[in-house]
Amino acid sequence: MTLFKRIPTFLLALTLLITTSANADTLVIPADTTLIILRHADRYEEDLNARGIARAAALPGALAGVAIDAIYSPDLKRNLDTAAPLAAERGLSVTTRATKNVAAAMFADNPGKTIVWVGNKGNINVIWDDIGAQDPPPLAYGDLFIVRPDASGNPVVTRKTYGVVAGN
Repeated sequence: MTLFKRIPTFLLALTLLITTSANADTLVIPADTTLIILRHADRYEEDLNARGIARAAALPGALAGVAIDAIYSPDLKRNLDTAAPLAAERGLSVTTRATKNVAAAMFADNPGKTIVWVGNKGNINVIWDDIGAQDPPPLAYGDLFIVRPDASGNPVVTRKTYGVVAGN
């Protein structure tokens, strides 16, 4: 076989190797698991502002009819304040979790359940990368994304908003 005939085979093998390596670190969302992911509500410095307090109060209504098994957040006041109305309405506590490998830990603790993560731009981006979700993650105040796995475990994202919408 000449060199020119081997190049397409080599390129195909290289492409498959790169694709396989790139996806090797992607978390597979466990079957029947739902991840609801949002950024903390609007803030001024470290605390929620008036709009953020109103948005946090609107979160339970935005998730009415959705069974929730666990609520997680990093140990930051603005995140905990955003999650508090939902936790109170559902009779759940907010579990604080370090953000390193948080998606893997939440999935391991709650396979087949519905999980809420109230995060920050940085850890939301990491979760988004970890699960291999496409398009932009929910980084705007009021973004409320619901992620479920398809038959192969790939993320399917339903994008919603909650709270004050005008002038987000």
